[in-house]
Amino acid sequence: MRAKKSLGQHFLKSEKALTSIVQAGEVTERDVVLEIGPGTGTLTRKLLETGAKVIAVEKDDELFKLLEQEFEKEIKNGKLELIHDDILNFQTSNLKTYKLIANIPYNITGAILKKFLDADKQPEKMVLLMQKEVAERIVGSPRHGVSGKLKGSILSISVKTYGTPKYVETVKAGSFAPMPKVDSAIIAIENISKKFFSSVQSRALDISEEDFFKMLRAGFKSKRKKLSSNLSVVFEKNKVLEAFKRLDLNDNLRAEDVDMSTWQKLAQNLCLKSKPRFTPPWRGKERGK
Repeated sequence: MRAKKSLGQHFLKSEKALTSIVQAGEVTERDVVLEIGPGTGTLTRKLLETGAKVIAVEKDDELFKLLEQEFEKEIKNGKLELIHDDILNFQTSNLKTYKLIANIPYNITGAILKKFLDADKQPEKMVLLMQKEVAERIVGSPRHGVSGKLKGSILSISVKTYGTPKYVETVKAGSFAPMPKVDSAIIAIENISKKFFSSVQSRALDISEEDFFKMLRAGFKSKRKKLSSNLSVVFEKNKVLEAFKRLDLNDNLRAEDVDMSTWQKLAQNLCLKSKPRFTPPWRGKERGK
């Protein structure tokens, strides 16, 4: 089966990587697993071997027909539900609990993260194979050749508001057919919830997801500027300065150096009374897969 560049198709052939993905998902026979773009079905087969119920969403017409033939038995006995659709159209409302496990196209990484992390029915766990550079940015630490910690980014913070990302392992470009131009990586996102937006002290301090991401995007608007200056474009300058003083923050602080707890406190000080309007920051700059 020839891969379609327009759909970002690169079929994973590494047995080691396939096993690592399933192990990272801690998949058991009690699980319902949602798989994005099963392709030729190599990961689908591995998931079915655990005894789990698999829901696989495939957009490609030819691959869908191939999968129907390949997994005819599993479809008939109800272990595999094969859906012919675009994953971005898929509705999770009928699912109770599920895990999202997939080798995803690089060009829709941001859209997939947004769709499932801020969904009403979030997955209990996500294991995704994605571009290595993006995986490192999400987790917030480099894997090879660089010491220290990567600076914070909108993508990393956006993911961490919903769960705990973990870098599982690197998957070399040669593990795919056809071979992409860059290496990939497996990441797991655990402890997925919306607790970040709820205060344990008072419901009056709860933060709306929309308002938080508006503030976050404002903070990263100009990377060379101080965070206080960026926020002052959207919020009243005096309010920003008061918040920095109340939280004992250095006025020279930049958005990339702010930790998750501080972002939460800033939102509680700024977003509850003022509502700037920005688009949530999910559009990454991932290269096409």
